[in-house]
Amino acid sequence: MKSLVLQGCGTALVTPFTADGAVDYEAYARMVDRQVAAGVHFLVPLATTGETPTLSAGEKTAIFQLVKEHAKELPLLVGVGVNSIPDTLGNIKLVEPLGPDALLVVVPYYNKPTQQGQYEYFKAVAAETDLPVIIYNVPGRTGANMLPDTVIRLANDVPNIRGIKEASGKYDQVSEILRRAPEGFTVLSGDDDMTLAFMATGAHGVVSVASNVAPKEVTQMVEAMQQGRLADARALHHRLFPLFKACFAESNPIPAKAALAQLGIMQDAVRLPLAAASDATRALMEKVLAELWK
Repeated sequence: MKSLVLQGCGTALVTPFTADGAVDYEAYARMVDRQVAAGVHFLVPLATTGETPTLSAGEKTAIFQLVKEHAKELPLLVGVGVNSIPDTLGNIKLVEPLGPDALLVVVPYYNKPTQQGQYEYFKAVAAETDLPVIIYNVPGRTGANMLPDTVIRLANDVPNIRGIKEASGKYDQVSEILRRAPEGFTVLSGDDDMTLAFMATGAHGVVSVASNVAPKEVTQMVEAMQQGRLADARALHHRLFPLFKACFAESNPIPAKAALAQLGIMQDAVRLPLAAASDATRALMEKVLAELWK
C-alpha cells in the first residue's frame, strides 16, 4: 500500500474557465505555480471546489496531468467520488494511471444512504484500489452525515481508508473521531473557519477553499498550529476570518473565483448550474482583500 503523508494546508483547487466556458489551462498552471510558491503542503484537484461534476473525462485527465507537472513534489489528493459505485470506480480507473497519492471519496449525495449503506459503499470502493482513500463528509452538500461510529468502523476494518476530510461543522463529531481513531488515521478540517479549533483538538490540517485566494497566509496559520505557536495561529485566524466567511457568501467556489479574478489570476467564470458572483459578493470580496493585505 502506498504510504501517505497528508498534513498541513491542502488547497481544494478551483477550476479556471474562459469566458466561453472552456477550461483555462494557462490560468490553472499560474494558479498551481502560485500555490507551490506559497508553500502549501498538498493539493486537492477535481473535488467539489473544482466544479468537477461539470467536467468531462478528458478535462479531468488533462487537469490532473497539468497539476502533477506543476506541483513539483507536493502530494496530490484527487477527488473521485460521486453517488454510485460504477461511476466512482470509473473515476478511480481514470486517474490511477496518472499517479495520485490518495483518493478523496465523498459520502454519496442525493441517495441519502444509511450508516450501514455508507459503510458498505466505502468498503466496496476501497476494495477496488490499493491507493489510500480519504472519506469526505460534507452533509450540507450531500444530505447525509457520516457519524463517528461509522468513521471508526471503516478506519479499523479497511486498511486503505486512511483519513477523513470532515466538513460537518460539528466540533463534537470531530472530537469523537479524534478521540477514537486508530494511530495513523488522518483527520483534516473541511471548513476553514473551524481549522484552528479542530487542530487544537488534534486534527492534522485543512483542505482549504480560502487558500486558493491566500495560500501563504492560510499555510502560515496551519504551520503555527503544527508548531504549537497558538498566539500566532490565533492572530492569523482572526486576520483571515473575514475571508473564510466571504468564501461562502454564495455557493462555493463562486466567491473564491471572484476574488481570484480581482487578483488577476483568472477570469470570473463558472459553469452552469452555478452563476457568476453577484455585485454584492464582488464588492464584499474587494473589501475583504483590501483589509487582508492593507
